[in-house]
Amino acid sequence: MSRLARHHLEEEENNIDLTPMLDVVFIMLIFFIVTASFIKESGLEITRPEASTAEPNPENKSIVFQVTPTNEIWLDGRRIDVRSVRANVERLHAQNPKATVVIQAAPAANTDTLTQISDQSREARVNDVSLVIKKQ
Repeated sequence: MSRLARHHLEEEENNIDLTPMLDVVFIMLIFFIVTASFIKESGLEITRPEASTAEPNPENKSIVFQVTPTNEIWLDGRRIDVRSVRANVERLHAQNPKATVVIQAAPAANTDTLTQISDQSREARVNDVSLVIKKQ
């Protein structure tokens, strides 16, 4: 055998034929695609009732405090001091015992102001206090 023939034979032995591996990969891919399309997710379909006469319930009116970026506290269109929050909450809660407290704060509002409003509301025996951050 000549040198050229031996070199050609060694070169063929060094190459790995990837065709069978690619065939297996494509067959597996087809198998997973076909089986995945037949899987049905289980779940419940819920039809929600539509409210045709939705009216706000005055009994569930919230006590809404608005806190500005400069930490001013507003209630019902008037500016109040943080020390008067408890008295205002007690008065409004006496008028509407189901009322909750909502604090609408600007993103730049001080956390200390929000905590003081929350604490004073809880001292006035209103434990349902929510915080809403207003987008600017």
